[in-house]
Amino acid sequence: MKERAGGKLGHVLAIVVAAALGGFLFGFDTAVINGAVPVLQKMFMAAGEPGRIPFNLGLPATRAAADFWIGLSVAMALAGAAFGAFFAGPIADAIGRKKSMVIAAALLFVSALGSGVPFTIWDFTLWRIIGGLGFGAASVLAPAYIAEVSPADKRGRLGSLQQLAIVTGIFIALTSNYALARAAGGAGQPWWFGPAAWQWMFWMEAIPALVWGVLALRIPESPRYLVAQNRDGEALVVLGKILGAEQAPGKVEEIHQSLRRGHKPRMSDLLAKSGGLLPIVWLGIGLSVFQQLVGINVVFYYSNLLWQLVGFGEERALLLTVIGGATNVATTFIAIALVDRVGRKALLIAGSAGMFVSLSVMAYVLGSAPMSAEGLPRLGESAGLVALVSLNVFVFSFGFSWGPVVWVMLGEMFSNQIRGAALAVAAAAQWITNFLVSLTFPTMASVFGLGASYGFYAFAALLSLFFVVAWIPETKGKELEQMGEFETGRPPPD
Repeated sequence: MKERAGGKLGHVLAIVVAAALGGFLFGFDTAVINGAVPVLQKMFMAAGEPGRIPFNLGLPATRAAADFWIGLSVAMALAGAAFGAFFAGPIADAIGRKKSMVIAAALLFVSALGSGVPFTIWDFTLWRIIGGLGFGAASVLAPAYIAEVSPADKRGRLGSLQQLAIVTGIFIALTSNYALARAAGGAGQPWWFGPAAWQWMFWMEAIPALVWGVLALRIPESPRYLVAQNRDGEALVVLGKILGAEQAPGKVEEIHQSLRRGHKPRMSDLLAKSGGLLPIVWLGIGLSVFQQLVGINVVFYYSNLLWQLVGFGEERALLLTVIGGATNVATTFIAIALVDRVGRKALLIAGSAGMFVSLSVMAYVLGSAPMSAEGLPRLGESAGLVALVSLNVFVFSFGFSWGPVVWVMLGEMFSNQIRGAALAVAAAAQWITNFLVSLTFPTMASVFGLGASYGFYAFAALLSLFFVVAWIPETKGKELEQMGEFETGRPPPD
């Protein structure tokens, strides 16, 4: 049965936008650290600098130590995200999508407040882990909810709103960082009521976290969760507003049929008869790993530090980072326009090709640039322009493909029975990869050089191209109730 006539698209759009605010917070929280990294690094190297916070704690204040501990403080949020993503699916299956989103919003709210008032690098890292739990959970809950309330013929575009929310959150965080640093005269300088600008960067996140928590209380519960709980009457009300009263009863029966395995969803459903994971779960893990392995979040976590390392001042480095964030937002609209027309697979292939070329150019420019006395590449005017264009082409290529399409597919490619658990495993794999990439970048760039680091990400982009061509099926236009056919590695019938 096609989910078309009779539904109220405006109602669906409203609740999807409310859920996607979790994606906004996911993007904001992961990017807000960008503006604070250079300041935190200086504070670690010399305790008692701007902010009067003793980050050093007597540890060796060497460049290698600073690279490691700053990388760890950034990456530990991603470790928290892996746990948040892994447990969000089972928790959402147990207590519902709404309550789970409220919990995630509360974690992000608390983290935003705490991250701005740390006493040491240790409690700062703890607040970042708490935030990671929140945005890791959001990375699972929002796409699952959006997929479960969206009509099949519009699910790609509505699912892409999750990525639009993520990149908008990134852009707003980067813009906010730039505005605060400029207003204060530097990220480490005091601003409103005395706290440093970098502290206000974190506190800004508390506002959207509170708004998301309130909105999550007001949206309807997922109809597929309600049916799984045998709350058919409530599911009929929700589906009536989404699909129309005439189609709602038939859809409830379809969902029941897809769930008839004699038990509620559980992690063991992800296992094939051979004992390993189902093929579709491995594909979800592969999509998640490659989305991060190309190094996109190195751009959004460390680009401010990168531009300062190659010779740009703080204000210009922050501005260039904002330009990258704006590029990411703009290109997501391309994905929204094309994902239900040309399909998921074609966009992934085009994106992989674009990322490989642009990252290769970036690696060459950074690898061939003359080195300063500190062992860092110094880009001339022409090389700097090439690097800037290449980096934005990379962001563009990711923005219309692997950014939104992976989240669309993770929300829709699993059957109703395994969606919560499978999405949790795939998202956890994504955050673990993000953790490893973010943790290793400062040290890898210091030891092997920026050129070699970006060369590694270029190689990952090339591998992602082969992975999509060989293994990824097309899910465009398929009903969620058809997705069970993917579990055996066979595409669902047309």
